[in-house]
Parts: sequence; C-alpha cells; structure tokens
Amino acid sequence: MRQVLHWIGGRTSNPAETRWGEVFNPATGEVQARVALAGAAEIDAAVAAAAAAFPGWAATTPLTRARVLFRFRELVEAHAEPIARMISAEHGKVFSDAKGELTRGLEVVEFACGIPQLLKGDFTEQVGRGVDSWSMRQPLGVVAGITPFNFPAMVPMWMFPMAIATGNCFILKPSERDPSPSMLLAELWQKAGLPDGVFNVVHGDKVAVDAILHHPGIAAVSFVGSTPIAEYIYQTAAATAKRVQALGGAKNHMV
Repeated sequence: MRQVLHWIGGRTSNPAETRWGEVFNPATGEVQARVALAGAAEIDAAVAAAAAAFPGWAATTPLTRARVLFRFRELVEAHAEPIARMISAEHGKVFSDAKGELTRGLEVVEFACGIPQLLKGDFTEQVGRGVDSWSMRQPLGVVAGITPFNFPAMVPMWMFPMAIATGNCFILKPSERDPSPSMLLAELWQKAGLPDGVFNVVHGDKVAVDAILHHPGIAAVSFVGSTPIAEYIYQTAAATAKRVQALGGAKNHMV
C-alpha cells in the first residue's frame, strides 16, 4: 500500500514514530494509502532543518527569492491536472472544483512574486525635532502552518508563499486526511530551486499540532479550521510567545 511520509530537509523522511493513519478514497470508502503521523521527534527534525536553512535564505535578496517563486508558479501550473486529481482522490471534491481551488492558491503565489516591491520599508524625516523614523521588514525565522481538510492546496498556499517570499522557513502540517498534494508541492518547490529545509511537510494529528505549538524554535503559527480549535491554537501558541494567526469558523474572521 502507498505510504505518505514526511518531507524534511529536501527529501522524504521515514518516521521515528510508529503511528500511521489511513487515507480513504471518499468515493469508495476504501483505504488508498497510509500516512505517517508525526510526533515530537519529527517536529524537532523539521525545525532543525528549517533553522539550518534560515540564515542563508534570509540573506538571499528578495529579487532572487521572487525568481524562485516565479519558477514555482510555472511548475504548479504545469502540474495543475495531477495536483487537482490528487485533491479529488483524497478529498472527494469534483475535478473542476479541485482545479478552481488550485487557481485560488496560485493567486497568492502570484502576489508573492512581487515581494521586492512589497518588502520596501518607509522613512519619514523629522517626525520630531531632530528625530527621523523608519520601518524595516525582516523575517522571523521558522514559522508553521496548520491547515484543514477542506482545501488541501488552497489554504496552505494562502500561507507559505508569503512566508517563504519574505525570507522565513516554513513547516506545513496539512490535514492527515488528504496529505498527498502537500508532498507534490514540496517536490515542485525543490525543482523550482528552493534550498533544502526552507519548506518542510510533517503529517500528523493533535500530537504533531501540540509539538508545533510548544516548540521553542518556531516563531509564528498560522491556522485555519474550526472555531474551538482556533481558540485552542491561539491560547496555546500565544502562551509560548509565538505570533499567532488563528482563523476559525471560515466566516468573516476579520470581524
């Protein structure tokens, strides 16, 4: 049976944990794959790989990062059909809907391609007598995204294009119910020229989520999902001084 492993440091990684989950075909109810469920050891490995890659990626010019994003965009467009079929096979949405989801994710990639302009700071002279003011935008370090079942490509692509474009290294924890699209996206990042360790994928359940929330090496967490879990994510991650974006309920979260 097909196995879905983790992607850590630019390659698939066998799990240290022995726990596995089942990936079902929603059309038939049959088990089509097994997915490795991460524990603290896998999260530690992903953070270590990301932390090792961070100094080099943060020092890379925004223009060079944008060129990697442009190549990634081209590769995703070229592989749109297999990605959409993978989404359909594991999530259950029809093929046309899966392609539409991927298109919405690509919109964020396209926006992130403009990062040389978006990262510019501001300077104001004489805000006070003899006092100037300026702003700088700098990467945080290792950041993580925890994403839901219903949009296995679009929601991760809300998060990682901007995080990577701005010089951060990213750890994605997708839903363990439809994990395969994230692995294909990881391979496309590598083909686009992204340095190993900048983008990592760890699969798992609450054990993996808690390991992310409590890990001292992760500077920020982004989440999309139900309101009760969003509240848990926010409270737990904020208690460890992480920056948190917790979008719960999928309706008017900014309000």
